[in-house]
Amino acid sequence: MSIVVTGATGHLGRHVIDALLATVPAGSVAAVVRNEEKAADLAARGVELRIADYDRPETLAGVFAAGDRVLLISGSEVGRRVPQHTAVIDAAKAAGVAQLAYTGILGGPEADFELAAEHKETERLILASELPYTFLRNGWYTENYTENLAPVLAHGAVVANAGEGRIASATRADYAAAAAAVLTGPAEEHLNRAYELSGDTAWSFAEYAAEIAARSGREITYRNVPAQAHLEILTGAGLPAAFAEILVDVDRAVEHGALALRTGDLARLIGRPTTPLGETVGEALAAS
Repeated sequence: MSIVVTGATGHLGRHVIDALLATVPAGSVAAVVRNEEKAADLAARGVELRIADYDRPETLAGVFAAGDRVLLISGSEVGRRVPQHTAVIDAAKAAGVAQLAYTGILGGPEADFELAAEHKETERLILASELPYTFLRNGWYTENYTENLAPVLAHGAVVANAGEGRIASATRADYAAAAAAVLTGPAEEHLNRAYELSGDTAWSFAEYAAEIAARSGREITYRNVPAQAHLEILTGAGLPAAFAEILVDVDRAVEHGALALRTGDLARLIGRPTTPLGETVGEALAAS
């Protein structure tokens, strides 16, 4: 039996591997990756590499084994996730894995914004497969914002169409620690359960701007703009229209409270408070 992480060379996947190796022997961890060379550092740490591609279902045959505990990290290509995830689910079912954990989205079936659609369909497919499952419904990563501080600092403004909406974000490392906990803990505690994962504190964009200002020593304000104006700003900055529309729709969801849900599930799973916004902002500024 192995603990198998798909998408292991992605941002979240690498954090999950780190969290697992802090708990279990490397020989019990397997990483499903497309590019063996990109995963050479994982192999050097003793992690078994299993080469497969979400977009080529035939490569997934034999990647899983009976009794494996598997983490399906959602694909990053919006619009292609359902067939990609279907291929993984089918391979996991054929192998008879003991657990299929999936990184979905906060709110699960109740999430009513565009980016949630593929996650909701994936959960439906997992339920239909009758595999033992754990749904890790991740809220927003704080790094979604702090990794893009350059334009904020350049223009002295955080721009969004989210009104006074709040986001209960946490770091990728926080969510990864939760995934590791459900993959290594007693299976009976986590099977056939859904966890709504989010940060301990929900913050507004005005508070985010104030945090950047306080830590950078610069004047940073929050500019709340209409959705159409925000779309034009994003596309004017070079973002593809389809991606810009998704970001604008997410801000609408933020305004309506869709990403402010706090259940305490994340802190309970990782056994500590989630990482504060200010700490992540400070690290990002130090690295910029």
